[in-house]
Amino acid sequence: MEGAEALRLIEEGNAIEDAGRFAEALARYERAIAMAPQLARGHLNRGNVLLAMGDASGAVAAYSAALSIEPHSAGVHFNLGNAYVRLGRQPSALAAYGRALELKPDFVDAELAIGNAMADAGRLDDAAESYRRALSIAPNFAHSHYNLGLVLQTLGRLDEAVASHRRATEIDPSLASAHYHLGLALRESGRLEDAVHSLRQATSLRPDYIEAHYNLSAPLRSLGKLDEAEASLRRVLELDPVHVHAHAGLGMVLEDAMRLADAQTSYRRALSIDPDFLPAHNGLLFCISHDEAVDSAALVAAHRKFGQRFAELGERRAHHANGRDPGRILQVGFVSGDLRSHAVASFVEPIVAALARSPALALHAYYNWPAEDAITARIRALIRHWHPICGLPDDELALRIAADRIDILVDLSGHTGANRLLTFARKPAPVQVSWIGYPGTTGLAAMDYYLGDPHFLPPGQFDAQFVERIVYLPAVAPFRPLESAPAVNPLPAAWRGYVTFGSFNRSSKLSRSVIALWSRVLRDLPEARLLVAGMPQHADPATLIDWFEAQGVSRTRLRFHGRCDIATYLRLHHEVDLCLDTYPYTGGTTTVNALWMGVPTLTVAGPTPASRQSAAMLGHAGLADFVATGVEDFAAKAVRWAGDPARLARLRAGLRARIEQSTLRQPEVIAAGIERAFRMMWQRWCAGLPPETLNVSGAHEAEDA
Repeated sequence: MEGAEALRLIEEGNAIEDAGRFAEALARYERAIAMAPQLARGHLNRGNVLLAMGDASGAVAAYSAALSIEPHSAGVHFNLGNAYVRLGRQPSALAAYGRALELKPDFVDAELAIGNAMADAGRLDDAAESYRRALSIAPNFAHSHYNLGLVLQTLGRLDEAVASHRRATEIDPSLASAHYHLGLALRESGRLEDAVHSLRQATSLRPDYIEAHYNLSAPLRSLGKLDEAEASLRRVLELDPVHVHAHAGLGMVLEDAMRLADAQTSYRRALSIDPDFLPAHNGLLFCISHDEAVDSAALVAAHRKFGQRFAELGERRAHHANGRDPGRILQVGFVSGDLRSHAVASFVEPIVAALARSPALALHAYYNWPAEDAITARIRALIRHWHPICGLPDDELALRIAADRIDILVDLSGHTGANRLLTFARKPAPVQVSWIGYPGTTGLAAMDYYLGDPHFLPPGQFDAQFVERIVYLPAVAPFRPLESAPAVNPLPAAWRGYVTFGSFNRSSKLSRSVIALWSRVLRDLPEARLLVAGMPQHADPATLIDWFEAQGVSRTRLRFHGRCDIATYLRLHHEVDLCLDTYPYTGGTTTVNALWMGVPTLTVAGPTPASRQSAAMLGHAGLADFVATGVEDFAAKAVRWAGDPARLARLRAGLRARIEQSTLRQPEVIAAGIERAFRMMWQRWCAGLPPETLNVSGAHEAEDA
């Protein structure tokens, strides 16, 4: 009779548990156990409800009691494993799941659970094997494909991850998380249109799927669908008004849409939610460097404020254990997420190739990007010590760099994407340097030096705009043109009869003031035309057209061209006689590529580093006559050059040779300057001296300015 009554209580408990009334169900199970302690089912159900109530330790005891009665129950071993997972006892969980599989070899849930436990422990390859074994048992179980896809995605095996997630969505089209992660994998693979489709599927299945709405904005932004990207982020903020990533992401979209004031508002909202949120700090500083309303003093003050925000990270740093031998081999580390198909890599690779041959240096790379490409592979082959660090917290990365005894640590990002400035703020290396990635100070007191050159930062004029000490190289970086770049063609104006101006800068550098200046030039030259290239794909140029028409320039004189592959981009220069630069954030890579194609750029050299990038390139090419002192001079120079097509044609024909003979095409010379600067920095540190301005440009005899 007691056994029958105990079973009745267990059945009652099951119904009550299904209704979510766990305490009442637990009381029934405990009464049943008191009546029939040898009834394994009572202990099992008690363990289940305790686990549901968050008492994993109690659940372990209950399942263990059940197994003492029925040791061959695969299901109880499986549940015991779940309880151990809750307690963080991974080895015990794996043992329990393994025993469940011994007892029931086709127990797919146990195989899946082993995979999950392996993944949680960071044993990703083992997790992938477990998921594959689960699929051998049940090939059409969507969650096995989905979980395998997650692991493959983390391992960077994106094509395989896409295949796994896609199979999961084919088996179960309602699995929103599989559509979501398929979208992420497609985006990382560069398949942006497909990524948008999958992420939209996820949001249609779950309209309140915040992270899907948020991540949908990224490929939409990359495709130039800025209105849709903005809508996705505003939907996130409807669902979660304090979503700090969405506020910062909205800032980036608004910046691309040339709405700088609105972008700054979004970045500041993000910082009001989380004052330490680095992407919002980066975005705000990068944005205001494009804003002509922000003068050089205010720009420097904003960067210093950023540095002060994180100054205490450096104050807590440990003593550097590096040996103070001024002549020994130096351990030099480069930190970047751009050692891939990115403009920074094109400048850095020739320098790394030269430095790697030096017996006085040992190179390290701390690579902060989840995927690698052919360019990554080339650079990786040059650097003996390669450290993937994407996702590694800043404090852990700082400890690793210190453990590697890096002597000189080089930042290649500044306040651009994928930077690790908060690692640099912790001062993990005795000497820290910022180079190439960002035209301006980091603002960090922990950053010792900034690499420039006399054309970019004329000596004595920019010291106050940097927290770091400026190092003057022969050139900031070398230029490596595309090997298959088309030949320079004759001046288009010679056969067209009118001048075609061009711009290849990204659209976020454009503003009403830039358009007003260009329009002034076009009004002064009523036959001239303008090609505006570099527009985001799918972007509507209506705003720009309105700005031009408000300045009296007809739409018929304008042509817009979207972003394109590099070969097409270079060929577009065949249609351009003279490039017009943006300000206050001028061109850099676009300017030197145009020079290689025989097209000079007319620029305004302003009072900030960002306003002098084109001036530096032109200076190296000996083209000072294309560097204007202000908007009046810019307009006058444009008219003068347009009125002298014969001179412009002669310049065009010889410009590639001029660049070839400049320091920009001498990576060995620049690398030698960098190595010399590194040694001087190191010698100062060994002697206990503070950082100081250094000159290795060859422009002066003195090594220490």
